[in-house]
Amino acid sequence: MEKLAIVILNWNGAQMLKTYLPSVLHYSRDEATVYVADNASTDDSLALLKDSFPECKLITLEKNWGFAEGYNKALSQIEAEYYLLLNSDIEVTHHWLTPLIEYMDSHEEVAACQPKLLSAADHDCYEYAGASGGFLDRFGYPFCRGRIFDTVEEDNGQYDYRAEILWATGAALMIRSKDYWDAGGLDGRFFAHNEEIDLCWRLRIKGRKIVCLPESFVYHVGGGTLPKSNPMKTFLNFRNNLTMLYKCLPESELGPVMRWRWLLDYVAAWEMLLLKKNVGDFKAVYRARRAFKRWQKDFEADRKAIQASRKAEKIPEQRRFSLLWQYYVKGRKTFAELP
Repeated sequence: MEKLAIVILNWNGAQMLKTYLPSVLHYSRDEATVYVADNASTDDSLALLKDSFPECKLITLEKNWGFAEGYNKALSQIEAEYYLLLNSDIEVTHHWLTPLIEYMDSHEEVAACQPKLLSAADHDCYEYAGASGGFLDRFGYPFCRGRIFDTVEEDNGQYDYRAEILWATGAALMIRSKDYWDAGGLDGRFFAHNEEIDLCWRLRIKGRKIVCLPESFVYHVGGGTLPKSNPMKTFLNFRNNLTMLYKCLPESELGPVMRWRWLLDYVAAWEMLLLKKNVGDFKAVYRARRAFKRWQKDFEADRKAIQASRKAEKIPEQRRFSLLWQYYVKGRKTFAELP
């Protein structure tokens, strides 16, 4: 069994691989085996990998399974103590793996960790997708040390301390293979978006810990597959976030939170239409809520199993406040300002 397998899931990302895979191979070769799992790309990704990166191990999938199930299919073919799920648009740095491996080796209670995520466009700023570790508010809205909604902070070392978090970014997620499969892996039905939050939340419910280790840092481009304004991204985010809440919220919170989300989601939809003139995102929110209601019954068994595995009613990293209230009413735009 290998110690660490770095697995990059690729779909039509030849240019990203050409740009960023060399840094991964150069700075990881002594500590990990690097895999690329290809989700049935139609560009020249496979030819590029075979011709330019023969040292990289290749897994070819028969169709585009999406992010979640694509990783499940790929990781099932790899035997390693640790997996490191890495986006194709990540530039890694010297000795980035050492702190992650050493910490995981010495902290058996920790299921997963992430490095600090900085912006490839501006190395002095955090990157939206994960910054320095993720949390949730009481209504399921994700935020990070270094990013709340669209406000991304400069990195002045303010979060350069290790912290237990609720979720680690899927852009650079190191996880024990045993924990990955014990939790059932990523939920392939999500296709993409919120799947890593869902997995990490399930692990926290089981009593396992998630940590950010900012002494390791990488640079992330972000938005490479679906741009932020894409209605499909809006649809997946809303549908999957509601599904995650249904699966993971304790019984005492499920009803109240879902009623609030009904209101908040429709307020968000009309704000998209009336203030931003974004008809595509407006329709996507309505479609997402209908899609959630249609498939909610398919997750009843999941919810029952997850709740049966619960070690504690409350998880500290799911904060008790409303992020919308703190951000828009109280004007608290940074993590350090939150209660």
